[in-house]
Amino acid sequence: MKPVIIAVAITGSVPRKKDNPAVPVTPTEQIESTHQAFEAGASLVHIHVRNPDESSSSNPALFAQVQQGVRKHCPGMIVQFSTGGRGRDPSARGSALHLKPDMASLATGSVNFPSIIYENSASFVEGLAAQMKEHGVRPEIEVFDLSHIYGARKLVDVGLINDRPHVQFVMGIKNALPAEDGRWHRTKSSGSDGLGPSKRRYCSANRPGSQHPCHKRSACSKQCGARADSG
Repeated sequence: MKPVIIAVAITGSVPRKKDNPAVPVTPTEQIESTHQAFEAGASLVHIHVRNPDESSSSNPALFAQVQQGVRKHCPGMIVQFSTGGRGRDPSARGSALHLKPDMASLATGSVNFPSIIYENSASFVEGLAAQMKEHGVRPEIEVFDLSHIYGARKLVDVGLINDRPHVQFVMGIKNALPAEDGRWHRTKSSGSDGLGPSKRRYCSANRPGSQHPCHKRSACSKQCGARADSG
């Protein structure tokens, strides 16, 4: 059996304490939650940070605090910042990339979430990719829709990402890719067609309650403590 990388999205951008008292929203809580996941075998953490009112934040100081704690208490763990757009000013979504996390999420197209349009124009995506390249941050290409594969292909073609991208299929979100076993195989096939054979690494992320067999067939399985539809 091939090794599996377990990634954890400890907070996400949607739930509040009123929804689930266990959701970690302060840097201290996030560091503690990440350490628990690290001790249980997780090797990658996907980080969202929150303002004092628990709304989504782009504050670099908060990202820095969480990253520092993870580096100290979870040696060797891969740190991945969210650049997702739910509740965040688009102009600030890449504001913490200068902190040089190991990775950052990069959605390569727009998608209709149940309550909002998650908007990622081509020019905006290219700008984020350029920032990641400048700071040596490896992007995790987030694919919510098959067209996003070809958005990633464009970034490869113009030299903004390398030709061996790390691709995550975000599945189980209403109006986007369903979390179905057969769908996983067809989506991987589309990825091979769009990005070329043997030039990509795939992983999958499912929201809680949609734990499908596709996770058993991916190189990386993201287990989300909150929701996987938050970038």
